[in-house]
Amino acid sequence: MTSASTPQHTSALYGGTANRRITVRDIAQAKSRGERWPMLTAYDALTGRVFDEAGIPVLLVGDSAAMVVYGYDSTVPVTVDELLPLTGAVVRATKRAMVVADLPFGSYQSSPEQALASSARFMKEAGAHAVKLEGGRRVVPHVETLVAAGVPVMGHLGLTPQSINTLGGYRVQGRGDSGHTLLSDAKELEHAGVFAIVLECVPSELATQITEHLSIPTIGIGAGNGTDAQVLVWQDMAGLTPHTAKFVKTYAAMAQTLSDAAGEFASEVVAGTFPDEEHSYS
Repeated sequence: MTSASTPQHTSALYGGTANRRITVRDIAQAKSRGERWPMLTAYDALTGRVFDEAGIPVLLVGDSAAMVVYGYDSTVPVTVDELLPLTGAVVRATKRAMVVADLPFGSYQSSPEQALASSARFMKEAGAHAVKLEGGRRVVPHVETLVAAGVPVMGHLGLTPQSINTLGGYRVQGRGDSGHTLLSDAKELEHAGVFAIVLECVPSELATQITEHLSIPTIGIGAGNGTDAQVLVWQDMAGLTPHTAKFVKTYAAMAQTLSDAAGEFASEVVAGTFPDEEHSYS
């Protein structure tokens, strides 16, 4: 018998208690338990710490930093050199979360050897615990090379933003006969050794079918409620992004909160009421 104050599920990814980093083994065990879990993006030390302390088990330093940090209009321009310091900041600020680094466009597509060289930089220079890359059958050799070298790999299927120019825009992927290709790609990625797969902008029924066919977790973003986990870009989740996709639910209104705070600060400065005696040295 346990007391009311004793944690009942210390191994849970979200809400569990652990004084070490989440690993791919923990991710696999969550799948076997049928446990759902959350993932968020993070790009700096402050938000990384907040999300880590909130119990988010996996943080993705996404190539979405291209837009939310660097102001590009897509993920394509961002480079390894631009993502490395962001990844390092999140790693240093966290204690429990697995930190996954996105391999940006042009850093892995040409060969498995290029993928390994880029991954090694993220792991050696920034301390990343895993990497993520986009694509199905075409990146299987890359995944096999990385896994053989000891690099945990997260896959990404469906809407793959790095291929936005080929896909013809941000469109739902996997409708009709193309759904069979997505399922086949997911199975090949699993066989190659990925420990989880992101499914982005995929019909709910297809995402559920893929999830049921795999022994590794699926992470949905615009893929319905049948996946093992869910991920959002944190600025979208917190209401900082002006325009968001249909699948985004905002859980805060941080843009308005920050705007109100900035306005109040400015008004007090103009009126000469800040700093007051309480906020000054004698």
